[in-house]
Amino acid sequence: PRTKASGSAVGAYSTGDMEVAYLYTKVRTEFGKHCNFKDVPCEILKEEPVDDESFNDMYVQRNPCTFTVDTCPHMSEHSANTERLVVQNTSMLHREGGWPKDVDPTEPADTNRFRKKAEKDEDYKSAVKALGPVISRCMKQNNTIDIYEEYFEGDQSDHSGEPPTAKGLAVFRDPNHVKRTATSINWHPEGPAKIAVSYSILSFQDPRAANAHMPKKSYIWDILNPNTPEQELLPQSPLCCLRFNPKSTETLVGGSYNGLVTFYDLRRQQSTPFDSSLIEKSHHDPVYDVFWISSKTGNHCASVSTDGQMLWWDIRKLSQPTDQLLLNTDSKGGGMVLGGSSMTYNTEAGPTKYLIGTEQGIVLGVNLKSKKQNNGITVYDSGPGKHHGPIYAIERNPTHNKFFMTVGDWTARIWFEDTKTPIMTTKYHSAYLTSGCWSPTRAGVFFVTRMDGVVDIWDYFYRQNEVAYSHKVGDQELSCIAVSNQAGRLVSVGDVKGTVSLLEVCESLAAPQANEKTAISNMFDRETKQEKNLEVRERDLKRAKAAEAEARNRESADKKDGKDEKMEELLRKVDADFLAMIKEAEDDESKQSEGAGLEAEEK
Repeated sequence: PRTKASGSAVGAYSTGDMEVAYLYTKVRTEFGKHCNFKDVPCEILKEEPVDDESFNDMYVQRNPCTFTVDTCPHMSEHSANTERLVVQNTSMLHREGGWPKDVDPTEPADTNRFRKKAEKDEDYKSAVKALGPVISRCMKQNNTIDIYEEYFEGDQSDHSGEPPTAKGLAVFRDPNHVKRTATSINWHPEGPAKIAVSYSILSFQDPRAANAHMPKKSYIWDILNPNTPEQELLPQSPLCCLRFNPKSTETLVGGSYNGLVTFYDLRRQQSTPFDSSLIEKSHHDPVYDVFWISSKTGNHCASVSTDGQMLWWDIRKLSQPTDQLLLNTDSKGGGMVLGGSSMTYNTEAGPTKYLIGTEQGIVLGVNLKSKKQNNGITVYDSGPGKHHGPIYAIERNPTHNKFFMTVGDWTARIWFEDTKTPIMTTKYHSAYLTSGCWSPTRAGVFFVTRMDGVVDIWDYFYRQNEVAYSHKVGDQELSCIAVSNQAGRLVSVGDVKGTVSLLEVCESLAAPQANEKTAISNMFDRETKQEKNLEVRERDLKRAKAAEAEARNRESADKKDGKDEKMEELLRKVDADFLAMIKEAEDDESKQSEGAGLEAEEK
C-alpha cells in the first residue's frame, strides 16, 4: 500500500455565505515534486437549493449589496535576525582519581599495596577476562585502518615559481572606546593559537594619555575567536612590551610605560599582575623591550629603556634588579649615554650576548663575558652607517645567528656582529619604517612595516634591489609585526588604532627553497668580505694620509729651520758691515785730527 502524507491540507472557498471545505491528501512519493498546473473542466462540488421556503426564511436579503474582488495576492514583509553563536573554549584538568579514601595516590607504597590486593580478587580476574575480547577487537580495528596515515609522504611540491601573495584571515580590534597603539605582538611558543598584544599610547604629550579614564588593559587573543579576547591583563600602567615565557608558556613578563616590570601567571585566572617591580628600583622611562634569558630555572629576564639602563630581573624577587648596566659608549669617561629603544636575545648566538638598538640610531652589542672592556659594550658604526632616527626593531637571523637586521628611518640594514658597519642596506622606502622581523622558516625573507599602512616583504634569495611583495593592510600607521614560529605563514600586524590584522602569506614566502640556506650564507659572507676589504682600504688610506701629513709637516719644519739659518747669516753679515763702517769712520776721524795737529805745528 502507498503511504499517505502525515499531514493534510485543507482548501476553503465560499459560496454566498457558506464556507465549503475540501481535504487534500498527497502520497509521500510525490513530496517535493514541482507543481503541474493544467486546465480541467468545471466540477460542481456542492449544490445548495435556493427555492426552498425554509431556506429563504433563514436569511434576509441585503439590498443594496456590495461585493469586492481583489485578484492581487496579500503580501507582508518580515525580517529575522538569527542569534549569533557564541563559541567559548573550556579546558579540563585530568588528575589521577578513583582511589579509595584510605589510599593516598601520591604514595607509591599505598597504590602498589592496593593493586596487589585488587589483583587477588576473583571479580578482578573475571573483569579482565571479559575485557580481553573487547580489547582484542579494538586492536584489530586499529591495525586494519591507520587513521593517521599520511598520503603522498615524501613528495615535495615546488612553490618557487608561485607569485608572492597574502590574504587577510581575521581582525582583532581594541575593545576599549579609547583606541590605543598596539605596541608589541608575541606569539605563543607552543603553536599559532594565541597572541599576546600590549596596548599603550606612546605619542609625546598625547591628550588621551592625560585622560583619567584611559584604559590600561592588554589582551591575550585566540586567533579562532577574534570577537572577544581570551584573557585580560590589567597592569598599573599601560604595557609597552609583552612576552611569553618559552619554558613556562602560562607565564608572561611585560614592560610598562612608567618603567615597571610586571609578571603574569595565566593559571591564576586573574587579570592583575602576580608581581611587579618597585617604582624606585625600576626604569625611569618606558620599558620598550623585555626578553626571557637563558637560566636553569627559566625565571630570569632582561629589560631595556630609553633612560639608558639595561636591567636584569628574577621574577621570583622583583623588588630589585639582579644586575644593571649603563648604556655608555665609553665607560672610562667622556662617552655618551644612549637610550635603548629595542633589543634582541638569542641563546643560539650566545647566552651572554645581547644586541640593543638605540633611539640615537646606533647599535650596541653587549657581551657579559668581556665586562673588563668597556663593561662588555661594543659600539657599532656611529658615522654614515648608523640610522638617521631611532631603531624600532632589531633581530638576529634565525638561520645565521652571526647576522642581524635593524629597522629605522627609511631603511632596513643587515649587519655582521664582527664588523662595525652594515653589510647590506635596502633602498630608501617612500614612507617611514616602524618595525620589522625575519621569517622563521626562510633565511632570506624579512618583513618591514611602514607608516602608510603597507607591509613590505623582501626576499633576498630572489632579488636584493626590489621588494618582493607589498601588501596594503589599512589606512592607519602600522606599529608592530610578528610571525608565527611554526609554519611561518601567519603574520600579525598591529597599527596605531589598536587593530591587529592576521595575514596568511603564500607557500612560496614560507616554505624553504632548495639550497636557500647555502645561497644566503654565501651572499652574507661575500658582502662581509667586501665590507672588511673596504674597512682595510679605508684604514690604509687613513694611514697614508696621516703619513703624508706628517711628511708635509716635517718638510715645512725643515724649511722653517733653513730660513732661520739664512736670516742669522744675513744678520751676522749686517753686523760685520756695521762694525766695519764704524771702524772706518773712526779711522777717518783720527787721520783728520792728526793732520790738523801737524798744520798747527808748522805754523
